Amino acid sequence: MSQLFQSPFDRNSTASDVTKGVDLSGKRAIVTGATSGIGVETARALLAAGAQVTLAVRRPEAGEQVAADLRARTGNDAVRVGRLDVADLDSVNAFAASWSGALHILVNNAGIMMPPELERGIRGHEQQFATNYLGHFALTLGLHSALAEAQGARVVSVSSGGHLFSPVVFDDLDFRFRPYDALTAYGQSKTAEALLAVEADRRWAGEGIRANTLNPGAIATGLQKHTGGLRTPERYRKTIEQGAATSVFLAASPLVDGIGGRYFEDVNEAPQVDARPTELGVTAVAAYAVDPANAERLWNVARDILR
Repeated sequence: MSQLFQSPFDRNSTASDVTKGVDLSGKRAIVTGATSGIGVETARALLAAGAQVTLAVRRPEAGEQVAADLRARTGNDAVRVGRLDVADLDSVNAFAASWSGALHILVNNAGIMMPPELERGIRGHEQQFATNYLGHFALTLGLHSALAEAQGARVVSVSSGGHLFSPVVFDDLDFRFRPYDALTAYGQSKTAEALLAVEADRRWAGEGIRANTLNPGAIATGLQKHTGGLRTPERYRKTIEQGAATSVFLAASPLVDGIGGRYFEDVNEAPQVDARPTELGVTAVAAYAVDPANAERLWNVARDILR
């Protein structure tokens, strides 16, 4: 096991803190789910650092309102809106096909959390796995050549501390044998998102594409609409500006040049654990969520699904 990466930042750092002095002029970025929550703040911080940012969103009209606000707040007009619904494979493929030129930063941020009833999405797969993982897998694969063209690209997959509630259950991805449990399904989907970064980095690092994954922390956003709001005790919560910090750090900071295949939390690499922590506020990643064998297996499973 390599030494854990440590940055000069911590859980209280904001997206503005981690981009201080960073110049992203000439860099092109995509942020999925950038109409609310940490997606908007991630886009804002990248724009403020000089990047050209595409808001890849399900509702373009809402995206245009966000884009107008971001232009006013950052003074950077280089923001555009593209229609992307990661729950719809046709939409994902159309978005990827429409992209031309190099792509320096891809932030896989969109997602859903804990719909109470079992729903099915892409190719009949459980909706959280389909949306949070399969949609982003297809997008990342579809943009591979653009990422390679950048000759130094970053892929950032937004996972969650929820991954600690379930590994990827390869023999029953879609709850056809197990009773559906919303939290378990969410956990599986977020483990899958972490494994996407691990395998993308292994496969593509030689092309200059580095991928990492992260837990943004407990932030009150629309993501919790099915759970009755954020229930994490106040002292363990983060603001949206703090919650976006790790995503932005992995997307933009020169401090992580050459770093890939790792899981970050509180703007630092998280230690691996073999059991779910019993106390809140413990920084940790389940060993199964960064396991190379799991990552390769899931990648192959996903490619078979999408064929």
